[in-house]
Amino acid sequence: MDKGKQRLVILGAAESGVGAALLGKQKGWEVFVSDGGAIKENFKDVLSQNGIAFEEGGHTVDEILNAACVVKSPGISDKTAIMKQVRAARIEVCSEIEFGFRYKGDSKIIAITGSNGKSTTTKLTYHILKQADYNVAMVGNIGYSFARQIAEQPCEWYVMEVSSFQLDDIHQFRPDVAVLLNITPDHLDRYDYKFENYVASKFRITENQTAADYFVLNKDDKAIQQYLTTHTTHANKIYFTMDENNRDKEGGHISDSRLFIQYDGDTMDMSIHDLAIKGKHNQYNSMAAGISARLAGIRKEKIRESFSGFEGLEHRLEYVATVRGVEFINDSKATNVNSVWFALESMTKPVILIMGGQDKGNDYTEILELVKEKVKAIVCMGIDNTPIHDFFDKVTDTIIDTKNATDAVNAAYALAENGDVVLLAPACASFDVFKNYEDRGQQFKQAVRNL
Repeated sequence: MDKGKQRLVILGAAESGVGAALLGKQKGWEVFVSDGGAIKENFKDVLSQNGIAFEEGGHTVDEILNAACVVKSPGISDKTAIMKQVRAARIEVCSEIEFGFRYKGDSKIIAITGSNGKSTTTKLTYHILKQADYNVAMVGNIGYSFARQIAEQPCEWYVMEVSSFQLDDIHQFRPDVAVLLNITPDHLDRYDYKFENYVASKFRITENQTAADYFVLNKDDKAIQQYLTTHTTHANKIYFTMDENNRDKEGGHISDSRLFIQYDGDTMDMSIHDLAIKGKHNQYNSMAAGISARLAGIRKEKIRESFSGFEGLEHRLEYVATVRGVEFINDSKATNVNSVWFALESMTKPVILIMGGQDKGNDYTEILELVKEKVKAIVCMGIDNTPIHDFFDKVTDTIIDTKNATDAVNAAYALAENGDVVLLAPACASFDVFKNYEDRGQQFKQAVRNL
């Protein structure tokens, strides 16, 4: 798809934007990058070294509206002024994964989405392929951007974490294996507070798939099953489930504390106690990753070996330290209510819960019973904690407000007793106080170390 010197404009100069810029330049586009905020020095250096024109701190409308194609950062909403002008000008808009897809050649893609577990499942699937000596890269929301990987070091396989925001602007993007882990309310502020819009966005991962492709999905998820009653996919559906009575001939299921993956007349099984990552949610993640690996042609022995040797993600139910009998767990990546449900569900000790941040229209009903059962006190960490107070004041005896990680950790530690666990599981985005969830998790861990 040689566009000669047609103009490619990229909105947003973080990992995805810079990746698209590098690939565009390599493929002969005239590239211009525009960021409404400040561009990080490392990204500015990459753009300068590659002779790519850019601006920061605002958008020059005339420079943008003469584009043949606009690649926009997943973080930029269509409701922004510049995007309204781009749409009005009827310029093609695509996401970075769409732009990368057009130059992927004969490579294969395993794309993973869902409200929770994307990063863990992506990393686990990549780990299995890597252990099997595949020529593979981990891209998308984790690792390098897809476009940058194609520009700098193309591979035969890409294991990709994909968000709904990235899927919103695809046209041709078509994974060989698409994985849909679960769908629970998240990012509703971007979807006009309509859950059905968010569900439809997640299902775009399969919209271009054909009968040659596979769609791996959760048979226990109500939103997924509801959507499938009125929508179809051309791909071959393969399910995973916790309910052995609801399982299909092929797919994944749990029975008698054993994980089974059946495909192409072959069965792999292992004890759930031998999985390196624990918890019910990680059994789902492991089934999805295992099925994907089998579809990629990997032997069951290699999958079993990879499952037992895998290390989990930082900021995802990460043990930090035990201080005078009080355990500290960092689940900063729990940025929605369903993530907090999984975190609380896996706790076996009384919990001091640190939560709060930029609320995305959360409905906390889902975790109400677990909070009643397991949580001794809530420590809020954010600028506006009103939604948390409104919901939990009547069910939790102690709710304390703090403004930063140090104060939150100190307050939680003061409330905790020997044998308790302090769990950071915010249920909210981090952008009110922190740069991102990683920054929030790092500050939490440093505050714990300072106790």
